[in-house]
Amino acid sequence: MPVPADPAVLHPMPEQPRVVLLRPLVKSPLIEVGEYSYYDDPDDATAFETRNVLYHYGPEKLIIGRFCALGTGVRFIMNGANHRMDGPSTFPFPTMGGSWSDHFDLLIGLPDRGDTVVGNDVWFGYGTTVLPGVRIGHGAVIGAGAVVTADVPDYGIVGGNPARLIRLRYSEEEIARLLAVAWWDWPARHITEHVRTIMSGSVAELESAAPEIS
Repeated sequence: MPVPADPAVLHPMPEQPRVVLLRPLVKSPLIEVGEYSYYDDPDDATAFETRNVLYHYGPEKLIIGRFCALGTGVRFIMNGANHRMDGPSTFPFPTMGGSWSDHFDLLIGLPDRGDTVVGNDVWFGYGTTVLPGVRIGHGAVIGAGAVVTADVPDYGIVGGNPARLIRLRYSEEEIARLLAVAWWDWPARHITEHVRTIMSGSVAELESAAPEIS
């Protein structure tokens, strides 16, 4: 009987401590991560919450789906990074203390783009940056160094600063079929039996491998 990988271990590759599964690592209630999504960083991957999720004071959440691959240096910029831009200066005087703190009301109610949501099976290249409130679709690929300022469609490949859609990985009809199959929601044992099809098969072969609905 094929045995699935363990989604609860911190280091799925013991000989490579640079790779960590994020679900067993993350402690913040403001970050939700699906099973098997991982981060790869030779310089303390376990510091992901503080080094890679920035200005995260809430209440907005960072939500990452299952089976996502995050390359070294991926950064999620959250809403706490916002400054006022409706006056002559963008400097956050009230945060510096002294009598300046009497004006903290000026920092309340800044634009909030809501949760940052990453779908399932998304691949982030080296050094990508995601801005607040972005929605990244299932099966997307984010090119190295991209700065994602807007939503990314399902199975889209984006790159650049700001990131632009380069192409879709499949036709619109095939994307609809892939979303209907939603292999990332299959039971782990069923996924294990069909890893080769998930990684290298056609859309039709993936549909044929889907578990029967009882």
